[in-house]
Amino acid sequence: MKAKTLMIQGTGSSVGKSILVTALCRIFRQDGLRVAPFKSQNMALNSFVTKGNGEMGRSQVVQAEAAGIEPTVDMNPILLKPEADSRSQVVVLGKPAMTLTAGEYHRHAGELLTVAMESLNRLRSSFDLVLIEGAGSPAEINLREREIVNMRIAKLAEAPVLLVGDIDKGGVFASLVGTLALLDDDERGYIKGFIINKFRGDIEILKPGLEQLERRTKLPVVGVIPYYHDILIPEEDSIYRREGIYINVIEGLVDIAVIHLPHISNSTDFELLQQEEGVRVRFIATVEELGYPDAIILPGTKSTISDLLHLQRTGLAEQIVRRAKGGAAVIGICGGFQMLGERIEDPCLVESQAGSITGLDLLDIITKFEPEKTTYQARARVLAHAGLFEEMEGQDVTGYEIHMGQTDYRGAEPAFLITQRGDVEADFLDGAVSRDGRVFGTYLHGLFDSAGFCHALLNRLREGKRLAPLSPRLIPTREQQYDRLAGLVRESLDMELVYKICFKGGSL
Repeated sequence: MKAKTLMIQGTGSSVGKSILVTALCRIFRQDGLRVAPFKSQNMALNSFVTKGNGEMGRSQVVQAEAAGIEPTVDMNPILLKPEADSRSQVVVLGKPAMTLTAGEYHRHAGELLTVAMESLNRLRSSFDLVLIEGAGSPAEINLREREIVNMRIAKLAEAPVLLVGDIDKGGVFASLVGTLALLDDDERGYIKGFIINKFRGDIEILKPGLEQLERRTKLPVVGVIPYYHDILIPEEDSIYRREGIYINVIEGLVDIAVIHLPHISNSTDFELLQQEEGVRVRFIATVEELGYPDAIILPGTKSTISDLLHLQRTGLAEQIVRRAKGGAAVIGICGGFQMLGERIEDPCLVESQAGSITGLDLLDIITKFEPEKTTYQARARVLAHAGLFEEMEGQDVTGYEIHMGQTDYRGAEPAFLITQRGDVEADFLDGAVSRDGRVFGTYLHGLFDSAGFCHALLNRLREGKRLAPLSPRLIPTREQQYDRLAGLVRESLDMELVYKICFKGGSL
């Protein structure tokens, strides 16, 4: 028998679809069901590499973790990664397939829908329940004939739909009723109830509105979920707790500035760093915001050359070099690592029409772009020993690689030794470090998720400010966060009704 399905759609982007699917994955797992997430098409710059070396959206990885299963590319068969010039790389079943404009992409909708449904059917043959996430809003009437992620999927999967609205944004009742009104008659029948998300305040004041909503639509409100600001689980392309513009020094804190590149990717690299005590992480986009941080991080990017040109045009490139020469630590991750070198070469015009571009010249490396993408889960060992790496030599770290370029280290001191790629033992050098150990780069995403490495790095920065080292502290694990989220959502939803919708296809 095929697994049952339940679909979560929303009145718009960022209403909380991803995190609600995450919560439901954990709830159904707690109840003894084999449950898997699915999103046919995801547009995101936060991606992940599976054990099979396939690339997929980060949100479905989080959902799979909550369900207690290994993520696979079938959970997100189509991933769109926006690039410069209004184009997106189309990743199909974990591998780059083409780079298209929006108009070109829609001409491929039919064949991509077939791929998506094949993935969904494989999941349905292996699980008891598949939780399907929509994208944006199903009421985008200009896209109705070409979309492959909302109502078309619901109809093909015969999936009942719960429609989510974000009350924190305001206008939630109009959003829910308006979405319903813009659906076709046959589409409207798939909506089985509403969820109101991110509620703050007294539920008694909200109840008259809920009653009117149910009378108008003849559909139940399945639950009202409180605002969950203290549960640290990433949503789609969000940047955690993004700080405002401030450059003043705060005593006792290590100040880290992450450059918010126009095409920043894998911002989830910094989640654990942001949760550490004694550190302030700022995402900054201008010279005026930069100030004089203790460390500057150049993150991953989907468009390295375009974003490097942006840094040069805005003056950020010059200021980053000045801060490095003044003693600030500078760290580059993936595309940010490539920017730290002498130059980037693109002979095949993989990223742009520029055949070569000068880098920041803080590391003695040259990167050459190639058409084939490197995607691996990886385990590595610290090789560097000076500066930021003092007393860290030999530490093990884990992460994953997603990059188009290959780097010539030209005798530069390597930062890490890759000891495992996927399930295979490896022996590759990764990254480079300056002679004083204050500038380094690496291809390893997720580096700061290795808590020992993250904590040691922060203490090296604290030493530079003559601050006492931090004692290790217990940050709630991701598993504990999933359980907290599941508990909150379970208490807020009518789970008896949710089960009835899932397994009987109807509402009260």
